[in-house]
Order: sequence, then C-alpha cells, then structure tokens
Amino acid sequence: MSLTLPAATSRSSSLFEIHQPVQSNIQKDDFFWSYTEEPHRSRRQAIIKAHPEVTKLCGPEPLTKYIVLAVITFQLCCAAALRHQPVFSMPFLLTSYIAGATANQNLFLAIHEISHNLAFKAPLANRLFAILANLPIGLPYSAAFRPYHLTHHKSLGVDGLDTDLPTSIEALFLDSVLGKAFFCTFQILFYAIRPMMVYRLPFSSIHAFNILAQVFFDVLLVRFIGAGALKYLIMSSFLAGSLHPCAAHFIAEHYVFEKRSGGAAKELSTIPVPETYSYYGCLNFLTYNVGLHNEHHDFPAVPWTRLPILHDTAKEFYSVLPHHSSWTWVMWQFILDPEVGLWCRVKRQAGGNKEVRNLG
Repeated sequence: MSLTLPAATSRSSSLFEIHQPVQSNIQKDDFFWSYTEEPHRSRRQAIIKAHPEVTKLCGPEPLTKYIVLAVITFQLCCAAALRHQPVFSMPFLLTSYIAGATANQNLFLAIHEISHNLAFKAPLANRLFAILANLPIGLPYSAAFRPYHLTHHKSLGVDGLDTDLPTSIEALFLDSVLGKAFFCTFQILFYAIRPMMVYRLPFSSIHAFNILAQVFFDVLLVRFIGAGALKYLIMSSFLAGSLHPCAAHFIAEHYVFEKRSGGAAKELSTIPVPETYSYYGCLNFLTYNVGLHNEHHDFPAVPWTRLPILHDTAKEFYSVLPHHSSWTWVMWQFILDPEVGLWCRVKRQAGGNKEVRNLG
C-alpha cells in the first residue's frame, strides 16, 4: 500500500493539535473546506521551538548547479543521438520515456528548487540559472513558474490564489476512471494552462528573457542538430508530466488519500484532514527529494540535500503524519479508487497573498 498511517500515540495526538480542523460537506462533489490557516506555519514554529538548530539548514546548495549542467548535457546528447529516429519508433519512445522524461522531470524539480533561491545566494543568478535549466524542456516556463509557486506556498489551498488546486470544472468533468486517467495522462497541460485561467501575472523583463532565450535555443537546436532533437526534448517534457512514476509526485503531494473510518471520505471530523503528504522512497534520489513535501512546505528555505537532516532532527513531528511509500501506487489508486479524485483537495476561502515579484 502507498499510504502509511502511523499508529496513534499520545505524542501524535498532541502534534495533530498543531493543525486546525478541516470540514467538508458530506456530499461527494465538493472539496474539503478549511476555515483556518494552513498547517505548515504552526508546525514550523513548533519545530523551531523544539529544535532551533534547524534554522542553520537554510541556504543555497552548491551541488544543484552541477547536477543541472550534467542533466542538460545528458539531454542534449540523447537529443543528438535520436535526431534521425522517427517519433513513433521504439528507440525514440523508449528513450523519451525512460531517460528523457526522468531527466526533464529532474529539471522541472531543479527549477522548483531554484525558485526558492536555493542554487545561488543572489536572486538574479537563480532567475537566470532557472532559464538555463529550462532550455532542454523545449518550452519557456521557469519565469512564470516561480511567482505562481511561491503563491502556492504563501496561500496553500486558497481558492483563486493557489493554482495547484483543481478547479470545480475539472473536478466535475473528470470525476470518473476515464476522466482521472485523462487528467494523469495530460496533467502537464493542466498545470501549464490552469494558472493563466485562475489569474494573470504581470509580464516582466525576466518573462521576456525566458521566452527569447528558449526560442533562440530551439532555433539553434533545429538548425545545427535537427528538428528530431527538439521533438525528443518536447516529447520528454510531455511524458515527464504524464503516466510516469516521477510525475505522480504532482498528485501525491496534496491530494487527500486518507480514508475515514466507516468509509465516509468527507465526514466531519475532529482529526484534521492532511493537506500535504510526504513520500519516502527511492525516486527521491532522482527528484531533488521533492517527496519530503511536508518538510519542504514547513521549511522552503532548506535545500533538497538537507531535507533528510530536517526530517531526522524533527522526526517526532513527521513520523506521526500519513505519508506515501510508492508514487506508482499513488497514480494507480488515484485513477481507480472511487473515493479518491480531483475533489480530494483541501480548500480555504482566504489567507496568504499573491506573489508577483520575480527578482526577489
């Protein structure tokens, strides 16, 4: 099973009290609605009080830039090697899925890491390096991703601000096995288009540079290596956000998988509905430890290499939280389980604020 629910203890009961209650309509077609703040701020304060040394874990990780450069080089080599292969040939598709999608998911999550200023100390250096990491993805998105993602942190679950949340229209029309399979297959497109439908960002110079750099790179790639190389990179990006084990992190992080006693998935409860789930498995090695997602939301300024240290230091806080042990099972359960779907997200009406800056 993917979801692990720790046994209740007196310590875990006290820790759960850090979170605020979440309520929902008992009817199926509704989200979990919370009327209090998101849980990460209060847990962060409690952890700092118990373990003040964790604040020393914050700051950039120099290793990140070397991994990004290595993955970029790897993807360019694969693109060159496959430039003459037909798109629907077995070598092209297998390499795109196994190697390319894994590599580009790694770059997606490198950009996620860099968006928190965790590759360099200087904010501008992080913005520019994110644009470099964006190049093998084939389409420009790093400049827009950062403000949307920081708003996701500051306004977790806030309807109309957190663009990680599915809309009611998505949840209504994709509330079936086929609908959820469609969502998982094309989730990269949902995450690309949905933010612009929720609210628009002001267009800035860093957005313009991101677009110009990507167009220039794509033109050079086609001119000197071939159109097949660009097709490989774009196919890798599509598969990285489709039915791929690493893509399941999009679903595993914030969809509610915990089953209520008696089978009532959305009954009122004095135990808060978990808003964030961590994943403790081997795929963290390929994805900048993004599976340690409770830890990341509690301390966004702690880089990927130090999240396991944070977890071990504050283990009494994290061991009591439900978590996943298999991203593959997460996607399988999400598609087939009638009690899990796009409605299974915690939403709140207010809280947090919108991030629009891009150089801070």
